[in-house]
Amino acid sequence: MFKFDPFSYRYASRRNVVYGTRGMTATSNPLAAAAGMEILKKGGNAADAAIATAAALTVVEPTGNGLGSDAFAIIWKDGKLHGLNASGPAPEACTIEKYRSLGCADEIPQRGWLSATVPGAPAAWAELSSKMGRLPLSVCLEPAILYAEEGYAAAVTVSRLWDNAYRAFGSLGGAIFKHWFDAFCPNGRAPRPGEPVRLPHHARTLRLIAESGARDFYEGETAEKIIAFSESSGGLYSAYDLSSFAPEWVEPISVKYKGFDVWEMPPNGQGITALVALKILDGLDIPDGHDCPFTVHKQIEAIKLAFADAKRYVADPKFSAVPVDELLSDDYAASRRALIGPTAREFSAGSPYSGGTVYLSAADADGCMVSYIQSNFNGFGSAVVVPETGIALNNRAKCFSLDPSHPNALAPRKRPYNTIIPAFLSQGGEPIGPFGVMGAYMQPQGHVQVIMNCLLFGMNPQDALDAPRWQWTGGMKVSVEPSFHSSAAQKLSRMGHDVTHELHSTDFGRGQIIWRTEEGSLAGATEPRTDGAVEAW
Repeated sequence: MFKFDPFSYRYASRRNVVYGTRGMTATSNPLAAAAGMEILKKGGNAADAAIATAAALTVVEPTGNGLGSDAFAIIWKDGKLHGLNASGPAPEACTIEKYRSLGCADEIPQRGWLSATVPGAPAAWAELSSKMGRLPLSVCLEPAILYAEEGYAAAVTVSRLWDNAYRAFGSLGGAIFKHWFDAFCPNGRAPRPGEPVRLPHHARTLRLIAESGARDFYEGETAEKIIAFSESSGGLYSAYDLSSFAPEWVEPISVKYKGFDVWEMPPNGQGITALVALKILDGLDIPDGHDCPFTVHKQIEAIKLAFADAKRYVADPKFSAVPVDELLSDDYAASRRALIGPTAREFSAGSPYSGGTVYLSAADADGCMVSYIQSNFNGFGSAVVVPETGIALNNRAKCFSLDPSHPNALAPRKRPYNTIIPAFLSQGGEPIGPFGVMGAYMQPQGHVQVIMNCLLFGMNPQDALDAPRWQWTGGMKVSVEPSFHSSAAQKLSRMGHDVTHELHSTDFGRGQIIWRTEEGSLAGATEPRTDGAVEAW
């Protein structure tokens, strides 16, 4: 079992690890964490708490997720791990030829109908409730409904991200984007920190989801509104696209790192990126120090190698075989490890960047633990909002390739390469608990840094989240946080990395951890980079 020093205070936030015995929720917004705790105290288990927290996040943090999101979860229950893939596919009408006829020459646009896939989050809530929960879905969604109906005070980080979206979306052309402003900026601006926010249409849609077990979203009144708006404004959704969607239960994948099992979701998610990097790093001589430039250099090179593989092979396995076993094999890790030298090298891969996502962890007294993530991908996603529903559709289709020869090429009913990745840690077949770092292509990089901080450098979970981070952003480019040691940044530059300091720490991911201690209690940690909170019981 992982041991850590609860009294360590290495970094500026000076937050304590939070402890509990009967239950815990951790996420990026205090109101959402409180919603999950309310459900635990009503007799729900960790799955129920995760649903309540996730639904509340669509209300109180719409800057990163919403009713049009996709979702993934890893759940420890009844002595084993379960994986739930609720990422939606491209609509039936989405073909490369169709997109080219609509003006997409080389890439899919970031905003608008062509960037949206079928939402999976409402179906994920219903599936978790029916297969893993104790309480009715209607009970689990009640806190979120009340936040949307009665109002809540906007958090500081959410307010800033909301204002960023308001300014960016003002330049979008097209009548369809008017509905985003109607739904989320009815006062002609983003809400200020502490300002009350009400989302009445969002509340009504949540009630319909609650009463119907989410079927209304895919086959009922809400589905009809989605399809009608799609047909009238240039979308490609059909009734069949919605009614045929169902989440998929899958087996999580893992590698061993320092005697622990690190678990991620299999492709079409990018969790394998973190596992490939950890596999490479586990065989390297790592200097003693989280902020040692030689340590960071090797981490960056391992991530670059892992992304080179992920961007080449990760796709929907129903359409293209993904060589998971081969990518995680000892021999392959050794061959990739041998490519890391004393200076930076450029490996073929995409250009990772940060995006909008929410992550949460939940645990209960009976041993059920949930690692859950849902996302609209980039902030408010496609900026397409279905009128009078509060549904902001994701822009996950942006992750598809328009190269017909690529495994991740756009195709009807196909799920794209997906950036959101919940994670889990265990040892010897026993659960330690969920963890995750939100933020698009930052996520596997955050997972690697947090796991190494804890398992190699001996940090407690809160220290591991507080520690200054780096992010590889493509080519030789590496961004570091304002708190990253300047001397280490200078040394990395001399090794050939193109290092820049970023102003906002939210670009470096926002994570949560709930791990079970040797004493059987729960230890929770949350990010200093967001409005996060741990609720303990």
